Amino acid sequence: GVGMGMTAPVSISAFPAEDGSLQQKVKVSLRIPSQFQANPPCPTDESVKIEVRQGMTVYSTQFGGYAKEADYVNYAAKLKSVLGSEAAYHKDFYFCNGYDPPMKPYGRRNEVWFVK
Repeated sequence: GVGMGMTAPVSISAFPAEDGSLQQKVKVSLRIPSQFQANPPCPTDESVKIEVRQGMTVYSTQFGGYAKEADYVNYAAKLKSVLGSEAAYHKDFYFCNGYDPPMKPYGRRNEVWFVK
């Protein structure tokens, strides 16, 4: 019953297939604003869950524009290539993050995160 406005980032958990494309399971995460962190409101929709995300170390790359799935897959492949085979990170998922509202046409920020 309380409007929270847009939160950033909007984070999508991506699950890559063997060929680098994304599997059709999606998990979208929204950050709960600071004033609600200690006592988040209970969701009224049972498909919405409150999840505590622990601190993490990530390898990240940033890019602009209106990001599509192909952009996230492309930048994930580039990040994987830069990191090489020696870097230790979760290979079964990564995060696709967007920081801007849809009506912002320029200076958009998107990121791919690999969790160390």
